[in-house]
Amino acid sequence: MDLDLGPELLQIQARARQVAREVVEPHARSADEQRRFDRWIVRELGRHGLLDERASALARTLMLEELGRADSSVRGFATVQVELVASALAKWGTEAQRGRWLPGLRAGEVVGCYALTEPEAGSDVRSIKTLARRTNGGWLISGIKHWITNGAVADLALVFAVTTDGMTAFCVPTDSPGLEREPMRGLPLGHRAADHARIELRNVKVPDDAVLGEVGGGHRVAMGALGHGRLGVAAGAVGVLQACLDACVDFVRWRRQFGRRIGDFEMVQAALADMAADARAARLLVREAAWLRDQGRDASQAVAVAKLFCTEAALRAADQAILLHGARGYSSEYPVERYWRDAKGMQIYEGTAHVQRIVIARSLIGRDPATEAPPS
Repeated sequence: MDLDLGPELLQIQARARQVAREVVEPHARSADEQRRFDRWIVRELGRHGLLDERASALARTLMLEELGRADSSVRGFATVQVELVASALAKWGTEAQRGRWLPGLRAGEVVGCYALTEPEAGSDVRSIKTLARRTNGGWLISGIKHWITNGAVADLALVFAVTTDGMTAFCVPTDSPGLEREPMRGLPLGHRAADHARIELRNVKVPDDAVLGEVGGGHRVAMGALGHGRLGVAAGAVGVLQACLDACVDFVRWRRQFGRRIGDFEMVQAALADMAADARAARLLVREAAWLRDQGRDASQAVAVAKLFCTEAALRAADQAILLHGARGYSSEYPVERYWRDAKGMQIYEGTAHVQRIVIARSLIGRDPATEAPPS
């Protein structure tokens, strides 16, 4: 593994950082407070090439880290758009499906959502109840999806439904008759500028060529995309962690108590040192997982480790950042309270911290052969 990014990746990182600072960051606070999803920012991301699933895994993590450093809601959008929707289409889509949807997704002119989660099916995707039954020349899909990021603004939904052959993925235009959307009820703790929706499908008819991958192959599509998504979340968490460190370093240099900078107190220095160590470790875990993926090697354990460590490290950093800022950190006048709210969500979606621990443990010890069903 070469730790030198090289000129091409450094250029990608610099471009993403510039867009994050000049386009995304100035609107992050107001978008959060107003729960506003800015479609124009999506188009700007596309215009600058930040929504292209054809980039290497390492390049995409660099972009998502910079977006996460500025605004986790925008980074969350990009993770769904690129890592879940576009990557699934690129791998499993037919030539016609890729030609119809991928150019618009890359340009930010088309928004995609990943309609997997249901009221009774979160981490346990095999429990989904949405049904798809064959009809003349196609399928009728019925069911409810919720907490679907980009759901109310999406033009395309990747919908996962149960068929007689097992779970199947479908490409469903969101203007299809019978598809209804509404915002999730309540005020979310974090990611308030993201779009989260409840989607109900009532006998939504799609043609046979709407199937993504193979009939009955939806579980492979779902798990493959979630692997990409989890690495995107981990990269975004590194961005949050770095933002916390940046904010604290700036704050402790000018904030004075007891006649000196608070940065000169050893307990404050210890907190900064822990953040810096976590940031370096988290960034290396993400880059290792991305490198393995780019090499075509199995990255499942590395992705789970990165997602677990990075999200929990970001939450620790945000918690300390609020404490170091004192009362200022408890107010939206400073961004650290938003960092904490957003980091908490990262522990949950794309597989909770508990699920990542299960994935890691199973990869270490394997399954108990005594409990495996005998071959048929």
